[in-house]
Amino acid sequence: MIDTNLEMTDKIGYLLLKKGIIDTRILEQALQIKVNDQDKLKRNLAQILVQEFSFDHDTIFREVAVLYAFKELNIHIEDLPEEKINEIKKLINSQTDDVKTLIADHFVIPIRLDERVRDKITLAAIDPTDRALTKIAYALNAKKYEINYLRKKDYDKLIQIIMPKRNEFLQMIEDSGEELSVEHEESAIDEEELDAEINKSALINLIEAALVEGVRKGVSDLHIFPKSGNKTEIHFRVDGKLAHWYTQENTLPEAVMAVIKDRSKGMDRFEREKAQDGFIQREIDGHIIRFRVSVLPMVGTELKNKFESIVIRILDDRKVITDLDKLGLTGYTKSSFKKAITQPQGMVILTGPTGSGKSTTLVAALYQVITPEVNVLTVEDPVEYVIEGARQLKIGYKMNFEQAIRAILRHDPDIVLVGEMRDKETAETAIKLANTGHLTFSTLHTNDAPSAVARLFKMGVEPFLIAYAINLIVAQRLIRRLCPDCKRRMDKNTIEVLTAAGLKYEEWKNIELFEPVGCPKCNQSGFKGRLAIHEALYFTKDLRQIIVRSGDEVDEEAIRQQAKLDGSLNLRESGLEKVRLGLTSIPEVIAATTDE
Repeated sequence: MIDTNLEMTDKIGYLLLKKGIIDTRILEQALQIKVNDQDKLKRNLAQILVQEFSFDHDTIFREVAVLYAFKELNIHIEDLPEEKINEIKKLINSQTDDVKTLIADHFVIPIRLDERVRDKITLAAIDPTDRALTKIAYALNAKKYEINYLRKKDYDKLIQIIMPKRNEFLQMIEDSGEELSVEHEESAIDEEELDAEINKSALINLIEAALVEGVRKGVSDLHIFPKSGNKTEIHFRVDGKLAHWYTQENTLPEAVMAVIKDRSKGMDRFEREKAQDGFIQREIDGHIIRFRVSVLPMVGTELKNKFESIVIRILDDRKVITDLDKLGLTGYTKSSFKKAITQPQGMVILTGPTGSGKSTTLVAALYQVITPEVNVLTVEDPVEYVIEGARQLKIGYKMNFEQAIRAILRHDPDIVLVGEMRDKETAETAIKLANTGHLTFSTLHTNDAPSAVARLFKMGVEPFLIAYAINLIVAQRLIRRLCPDCKRRMDKNTIEVLTAAGLKYEEWKNIELFEPVGCPKCNQSGFKGRLAIHEALYFTKDLRQIIVRSGDEVDEEAIRQQAKLDGSLNLRESGLEKVRLGLTSIPEVIAATTDE
């Protein structure tokens, strides 16, 4: 029973309680906080729920906007013309630094919506109840103003274009006007001189700038590698493709590499002859970001130099997908996947090359089955993402991957994630877990789902164990998504693309096809973001019989035919489904898949 007296004391609390967004316990705690900080912060209940109790901002403030009759402004970047964006930029850039800071700190975008009334400004704010909005309107010299509610997710996208965050490390390099130059002609490297040059140069700012820029641009990996003539190139991998970002000239590559090693944990800067692994952790834009660093020695044309290549993987927990529907699973694959992960035991295997999104899919699957009632253990080397509700074993020199796999059996698990089945021992232990009442997740490196069966067979795992321990094998690839802003309808009369792909014109002539063009929003690539395509091999009774009857070799072709009869699509067919939906292009699918 809702206390009707509450409506008189706090309308926001009454409304949210009535709608079931909060419960009475949360409400009582929030009201107590409101009373305690009344003399200081003077926050309303909505602000307290978001700031102190981590409620979703848009869920709370959409109700507040309705309650107080604030108009909701639905601004989408793709709907805003270039001239309107430039107009907003001009309005903000014409203000003093104090006003710009005020606008940024209170998450508001000033915009002229009514061209007939030029002296009226609309303040699009994620919190329309913010007391500072009146002060901002006054600072903008607005004769008339209106406050509208803007969803935070729309604000976040728009502000990146209108007021992009400055990379402070790049700015420091520019402000210093310093020419980075660390040259040495002797065959042996003078470590003290190298150290002195690093400390007085802007190399540290360059590396920090690359880390910040990589995170902000949505980069998956940073590649740093030396070139002849005292040059070092930095490349970013965006949407699966490497793109040049910066070239450091007139500087010994060893100096650049030494800076990265110094800023990484678990690395020796003086070791230049063997592979090394380390990690970096930074707080960027208010979020903790982890970087996995890999160093490999490489051959160079200059004998006096000891060249190394460095790849830095960006591990951004904000990219973790917890909603299964966002994985792009469709049809047979989606139903098979849901069926497989809801079984009380058995194994789910993700297969594909490095960088095909296997870990992302597995983590999303884990989040569907994690509850307080089950013990979830993961063995990964290295751990990429922190998974809430799981116990993730720490691999190190005192306990390696193989030791952890053996120990996990004695730790009373219900659900287990084995990062990769890299050898017979790991595979047998993982399958033993699946066969003894545990739901087990793991990955393999194979080209498609049927060949994963053959791979396990060649590792020495018995056919009956493979047949009855595994619930599902999913092969996955990532393909680039066409940029929604510039993709163009393909000429239906052009048959070359269909012919090259081995597709029949008659089957495709009535399907709307698109091709990439290129625009500023996708850096002229024609593609923006990636999507996954899948091949699902669900272990039906017929499929298990084929595997059990295997002699000296697994009949992959028989497995493929049975999977097709069960309703499975291979990777190419899955990709072409995405083409039919207008999400990608035929050449992109052909480049990422085989026609088998």
